[in-house]
Amino acid sequence: MASPTSIKLDDEMKERVRHLADSRKRTSHWVMREAIAQYIEREEKREAFRQDTFDAWEEFRETASHVSAEEVDRWLAGWGSEDEAPAPECHE
Repeated sequence: MASPTSIKLDDEMKERVRHLADSRKRTSHWVMREAIAQYIEREEKREAFRQDTFDAWEEFRETASHVSAEEVDRWLAGWGSEDEAPAPECHE
């Protein structure tokens, strides 16, 4: 269930929203909801990536398990060719 929320916009921003809404044949309300939804989606993905990076770093610090850049480069160089190989295994 939706509930009303206030947001303060300066006159310039309000005009930009209104102009965009008119050009899209939408309401200003729709444009603002869409903008917020897209922002939240993007930032949630960014936060998940940041957390995954932190978790990977912690795992590396605990185990020292890794694949070198050279190993990854060789693996990627074979993509789409007869020399295509499975991903390299992690090692210490």
